[in-house]
Amino acid sequence: MKLVNKFIDKHGMGHVTLRPEDDEDMWHLYNLIQTGDSVRAPAIRRVQNVSSTGSVESHRVRLNLTLRVTASSSSSQVTAALHISGPVIAENQHARLGAFHTLDIEPNRDVRIEKNGGWDSVAVARIEEAIIPGRGAEVAAVVCGEGTAAFCLLSQHMTLVTHRISVSIPRKSASGSTQHEKGMGKFYATLYESFIRHIPFATAGLRAIVIASPGWVRDGVNDYLVSEARRQGDKTMQRALKEKVVKVHISSAHVHSLVEVLKSPEVAARLKETKFAREGIVLDRFFKMLGSDEMRAWYGPDHVCLAADRGAIGTLLISDDLFRSSDPVTRKRYVKVVDDVQQKGGEVVIFSSMHESGQQLNQLTGVAAILTFPLDVEVVEAEERQAEEERKLAEAAAEE
Repeated sequence: MKLVNKFIDKHGMGHVTLRPEDDEDMWHLYNLIQTGDSVRAPAIRRVQNVSSTGSVESHRVRLNLTLRVTASSSSSQVTAALHISGPVIAENQHARLGAFHTLDIEPNRDVRIEKNGGWDSVAVARIEEAIIPGRGAEVAAVVCGEGTAAFCLLSQHMTLVTHRISVSIPRKSASGSTQHEKGMGKFYATLYESFIRHIPFATAGLRAIVIASPGWVRDGVNDYLVSEARRQGDKTMQRALKEKVVKVHISSAHVHSLVEVLKSPEVAARLKETKFAREGIVLDRFFKMLGSDEMRAWYGPDHVCLAADRGAIGTLLISDDLFRSSDPVTRKRYVKVVDDVQQKGGEVVIFSSMHESGQQLNQLTGVAAILTFPLDVEVVEAEERQAEEERKLAEAAAEE
């Protein structure tokens, strides 16, 4: 992401112009743009002209439109796409004021964003993170079973499944295993071709290539990749397989098992500085705390806010889904929790809902906390009720 222009005053009012360059930049924009914001971006609109003779000519015009956002959607099946809808708030020659339009945000096109209500600390932090150069896919993973494989690329905020294969493997029979071996040979050959096309093994920024599977499929896959690369004389691939491959056991051959991959010691050692590895480690810590000392592991918006009010949060786990709320009051509530925890020296980990760890956190309401000291939920809630009753009594006495 390139920062083209930025003007934000001390009250958080102002605008930012960004130029997305890849799928992850689209994801950042999706998290930045909310209902009520003003967005200006290039668009193509069909224009009809009626001549003096009554004939109608239609042609497409590229223009810049400014919309007040009423809806936004993102898709990431193969390449990320971002669609912004709303009424036009800056009239021009080809679009009347108030007309509804949808902007299809494209890479390498400038997008100007002005926040409704101003830029808060979470939005500003996301911009600063998005414009750091040298990002991109840091881990490639092949999650395979017997006859199946999913090829994944993991960057700081996204897990992208780039390709899947499925090859029928006949079972071994009492008469022999010739058909089974032929099926496995076809599977390995298909996987090798897909690996070359969908795994950027020659990229310098790729830290690891994970081959994960239940059983021993991963060993057969790795051995075939190595032998085939040697047979074809592909030295770049041979070097990448030697330096970057990590074989990991997982419980099932599904993409959601990537959470197990990121928690494995071999992978964690290589990826200790990356964001998504940090997310997996922190989520694992939370679940272990929940099992061993539940008074130090709280989750749910109300309970986490209570813990934040008492300065008890050591590590806050929060999903980026919560900051996309269409209700500004809800968003401000979570921004306040993040600011409070950081001001009191706590750690804040914002999980990407495009990673498996973020999806797991979303199943726990999207927000959780590891406390620095134990707190009994029932006692804290009783104290809150008592404080509320005392406040009401004081207000009643003041009115009398």
